[in-house]
Amino acid sequence: MAAPYPPIEPHDHGLLSTGDGNLVHWEVCGNPDGKPALVVHGGPGSGSSAGRRSSFDPERYRIILFDQRGCGRSTPHAGDPATDMSLNTTEHLLADMERLREHLGVERWLLFGSSWGSTLSLAYAERHPERVSEIVLLAVTTSRRTEIDWLYRGAGRFFPEAWERFRAGAGEADRDGDLVAAYARLMNHPDLNVRTRAALDWCAWEDAVLSAEPQGAPTPYSDRPPQAMLAFVRICAHYFAHGGWLEDGQLIRDAGRLAGIPGVLIHGRLDMSGPLGTAWELSRAWPGAELRVIADSGHKGSAAMSAALYETFDRFAAR
Repeated sequence: MAAPYPPIEPHDHGLLSTGDGNLVHWEVCGNPDGKPALVVHGGPGSGSSAGRRSSFDPERYRIILFDQRGCGRSTPHAGDPATDMSLNTTEHLLADMERLREHLGVERWLLFGSSWGSTLSLAYAERHPERVSEIVLLAVTTSRRTEIDWLYRGAGRFFPEAWERFRAGAGEADRDGDLVAAYARLMNHPDLNVRTRAALDWCAWEDAVLSAEPQGAPTPYSDRPPQAMLAFVRICAHYFAHGGWLEDGQLIRDAGRLAGIPGVLIHGRLDMSGPLGTAWELSRAWPGAELRVIADSGHKGSAAMSAALYETFDRFAAR
């Protein structure tokens, strides 16, 4: 399903200094006096998508997008091996979001996050519930160790050939059977050829996990431009090797902090990358959350999933 609104350009944008050498790119489009909505992109490390601007009614929403540290138009870029990844953690991203809210003069905003963006949105909302008006999550993840282990090991039961190639790609960097940590080491290798090969192997595995889905592009990860791919894989491996810098299970454990915040969780039943169980558990722990399961969708989405998303945005626009 195509986005319900025509393409739109930002009326304001900039680079927000974080005080530690990072510059976070942000943009605002739609109605300057409309309901604030923050788009929290996935990955981690995917960067924001201009197409998301058209998911919201530009007459009723003040649509805010930003590129998380190290990716998109934020600098320094994680595709550059000299970029210090110790300054790129969940705590840094949460502080960036608050700094952006203050910079733009937003009192409360709707959070929209997909995949990793749902993890980051939840972490922000549980830290700052008074700053959140509604939450809409798509392809829900919380980055628990079990979820990370499923994506990079457990799903290999369904795609053994592809997983064998993924494991082989770790090579000598795989010192203890932790493939995510092995790829994190490879993505910090001084040789560009080594980093490129690791990024291609990682993205080939991500695509394989989604290969049985009936909807969406066949190779969404491998089709990224070279520098964007290097940043994406470096950031992903960096975050997931550290469990997203979250106490394991904390986002579901602390979901009670979201009581009173309207929330809609939209998840595809066919999602092999992030199985439905996480969204189900979160909906049970979050008082008042609404879970919408899309029968024909996986992680890549479908027309039915898009329709559910746009209907939710229209409903919340009136609040």
